[in-house]
Amino acid sequence: MSLFSTTDTLPFAIALALLIFLAIIEVLGLLFASSPSHWLDSIMPHADLDGPNALDWLHVGKVPVLVLLILLLTGFSLSGYAIQMTVQTVLGHTLPAWLVCIPAVFLGLTNASLFGGIVARLIPSDETSAVSEQSLMGQTAVIIQGLARRGAAAQAKVVDQHGHAHYVLVEPEADDESFNEGETVLLLSKKGVHFRCI
Repeated sequence: MSLFSTTDTLPFAIALALLIFLAIIEVLGLLFASSPSHWLDSIMPHADLDGPNALDWLHVGKVPVLVLLILLLTGFSLSGYAIQMTVQTVLGHTLPAWLVCIPAVFLGLTNASLFGGIVARLIPSDETSAVSEQSLMGQTAVIIQGLARRGAAAQAKVVDQHGHAHYVLVEPEADDESFNEGETVLLLSKKGVHFRCI
């Protein structure tokens, strides 16, 4: 038990205490319909970085930050205690805390990466293939029903970047133009519920 009260294990004891504190805060937050983990995720910067980076390795953005922090603190604390216990058994004394913190930080990050990847696969994805009407501007559409003329819209089919078909009402941009069924038109703008096309 003296190992848990020595200054050589103080960083690992602090990490363990912080871990317990975070768990209590999260439980209290859930009791009051507020989640500290959601707040923590909302203040994290969401930079789009090209190529693989350390944040990808830690699954930031795929796993809640609080979960990653708990995994990091758990790995750091347990590996620190394990190293000190092993050294004390072999050598009869513990190593300075700063020296043990080096491998403990690495093991904590490895723990967060390994188990963060498992958690990332368990969490459902928030991705969607929904598109806005603005994203249909500049796309080509095919008139499938009716004659499109000014004041009398026809139905047209447009396919978005995900390959999903959308059915829209179109009328010509120019007053003297009209488009028959089967003709391909270019969607320019939207006025009310109708798309203007050429």
